[in-house]
Amino acid sequence: MTDIPPNLDWVRAAPEDATGPGPWIELAFGEDDLVYIRETGDPGNVVTTTRRKWDAFVLGVQAGEFDHFVAGLEDGPPPAPAEGGS
Repeated sequence: MTDIPPNLDWVRAAPEDATGPGPWIELAFGEDDLVYIRETGDPGNVVTTTRRKWDAFVLGVQAGEFDHFVAGLEDGPPPAPAEGGS
């Protein structure tokens, strides 16, 4: 597990006109080409990747490589699964 540096400059990935607490994704670019990713609602849960992998992911999103993950979500997210399911 990678230690999270305390002095990271977190940048919120939200529309410029966005208001409210989110939830939003925040990014921080650290030393050794590390990229830190977290959600505003759970800032202690940080995912770490490399700058090369992050850049490849962003290019993939721009190219539509992940569109199948959101197909059918134009009207909003699917309902949450029922608790205590079998």
